[in-house]
Amino acid sequence: MADTKQKVAFIGTGIMGAPIAGHILDAGYDVTVYNRTKSKTDDLVARGAHWAETPAAAAADADIVFTMVGFPTDVEEIYLSGEGLLASAKPGAYLIDLTTSAPELARDIAEAAETMDKHAFDCPVTGGEAGAIAGTLTLIVGATEHDIAPVRAVLETFSSKIFCFGGPGKGQAAKLANQVSLAASMVGMADALSFAQQSDLDLALVREMILGGTGKSGAMEQLAPKSLDGDWKPGFMVKHFLKDLGLALQVAEEREIALPGTDTAFTLYDMLEAIGGGDLGTQAITLLYQEEAEAVAAGLDWSLYTSAHEDEDECGCGHHHDHDHECTCGHDHEHGDHECCGGHDHGEHECGCGHHHKE
Repeated sequence: MADTKQKVAFIGTGIMGAPIAGHILDAGYDVTVYNRTKSKTDDLVARGAHWAETPAAAAADADIVFTMVGFPTDVEEIYLSGEGLLASAKPGAYLIDLTTSAPELARDIAEAAETMDKHAFDCPVTGGEAGAIAGTLTLIVGATEHDIAPVRAVLETFSSKIFCFGGPGKGQAAKLANQVSLAASMVGMADALSFAQQSDLDLALVREMILGGTGKSGAMEQLAPKSLDGDWKPGFMVKHFLKDLGLALQVAEEREIALPGTDTAFTLYDMLEAIGGGDLGTQAITLLYQEEAEAVAAGLDWSLYTSAHEDEDECGCGHHHDHDHECTCGHDHEHGDHECCGGHDHGEHECGCGHHHKE
């Protein structure tokens, strides 16, 4: 049974944060919540959580503070600003970041926390919205088993597996490895469904066949059905996946590692975000392969692609850059008129695969 004397603060109750906080609450912990959009905490408050006006207020009396926000810039601000968590949390508190963020930032936060008699570690998760709702997430921890022992019970309330990678930032690095694998799987899923469609095959039957062989993947198993049903609701948003890929490519650039699959995926998701798909689920990559009418029906607009890259670009990291910019991956990307992956003309362009298409 949970130690109800431990007080928990949870900051960031979005698609995954809200169900995670709900599991902690259901396990008997005293939970205080904060989210920039207060309405996203209403259900948790109705179930017994306390509302705080600021992250600092939420953390002030907490023994354990969880954060799950969008981008590394958000993590940096919420931890390191003048009224951030490092300043406002009480001595001895555990600060656990569930956001997928930069390994270097995680190391900086952990080192700063220790100098202030607090304990911080990165703990990104995988399993998506479904795993968050079911309480079966996989936790990827930048700490040792010994480090997490005092908080393992609360971690187990929303997870089925916990992997400890030994030190600050290593959880983030391991999570980025997961995203690199997922990137190739997402492109493979989209390529396979497009190839099958153009070959006039039964897509559901093709999917079933692939899942019975070595071509199977989590993307094909979990996300292809949503794509086939035209369900673009996010379990994991395109803009957040694009951020993750940018972080992975940045690390790869620093270490002179080639990640061609991730590069291709980044280009495609960058295109998808540019035409209005940033808030859709990652399965929406398949819309790039479809006729323009289907993209329009999903709320996308190909005319946005060129204008989105003419004056000011926003790359996957969430930072604005001037024209002719370098994004977080460290690679220069040229944007202009293009053609989508399905070979359907939306203007003259080159798609993410690197091959030129003609009408």
